[in-house]
Amino acid sequence: MPSIRLTRPTLEVIKVLLASTPDTPAWGLKICDEADLGSGTVYPILDRLEEHGWITSHKESGPHPGRPPRRYYELTAAGRAQAVESLAAREARRTRRWGLAGGVA
Repeated sequence: MPSIRLTRPTLEVIKVLLASTPDTPAWGLKICDEADLGSGTVYPILDRLEEHGWITSHKESGPHPGRPPRRYYELTAAGRAQAVESLAAREARRTRRWGLAGGVA
């Protein structure tokens, strides 16, 4: 799977996607709200994640009076595995950095 640059905003988007379930799917503005990021940041991240095969998306079906249909996003199996691995590796690096520096308890 192609690598993707995991910036802090990208990691925040990934965390929202990891927390979503079929009962609580993630859509654009929900991701913006939960990641505390603007749409000008979130939508390009979602586009990159989809281009790299980390996520898939589909438009909402059924009635949605008064608003456009939502586009739902979900991690692919490979994307979920890569996301979990990337977050774990990042946490391990942070732990080592703080552990070696004496960290604050």
